[in-house]
Amino acid sequence: MSRPDLERLGAVYPRYLNAVVLHGLATAQAVGLGATDLYAIGALTFEGRMTSGELAAKTGLTTGATTRLIDRLEQRGLVRRVPDPADRRRVLVEAVEDEAVDLDDTLAPAREKLGAVFASCSPEQIAALTEHFERATPAFHEAIEAIRKAE
Repeated sequence: MSRPDLERLGAVYPRYLNAVVLHGLATAQAVGLGATDLYAIGALTFEGRMTSGELAAKTGLTTGATTRLIDRLEQRGLVRRVPDPADRRRVLVEAVEDEAVDLDDTLAPAREKLGAVFASCSPEQIAALTEHFERATPAFHEAIEAIRKAE
């Protein structure tokens, strides 16, 4: 088995990450949202309903800024506040399926281009990419927490 080219990986990976971030910013702008607003909707979509405090921790915003974020998203019909079924004194925030933000159309070019990239990959390469994404996602979240704690 050949040794991985870590120097090439070290040069390519930051460019890849930069492209992903810029794509996220362009996507948010295309649907009329701020990047943090789009990230918050993603967090609620992928992780499910949460308290405003939990959303504040996910986004790195203060509780006051998170309340304003939720208000903005609620006004657009993208999230709603619901009573916690386990403790009706608590309020949870959840994402709402809505056509007001048509991410499908906005993400179609990336899906098409990446679909072509992935179609040219072998099953072994797809398996390696899948494993990378599965392992890198929590690693990034841990790094975010470390950065925030160091502030």
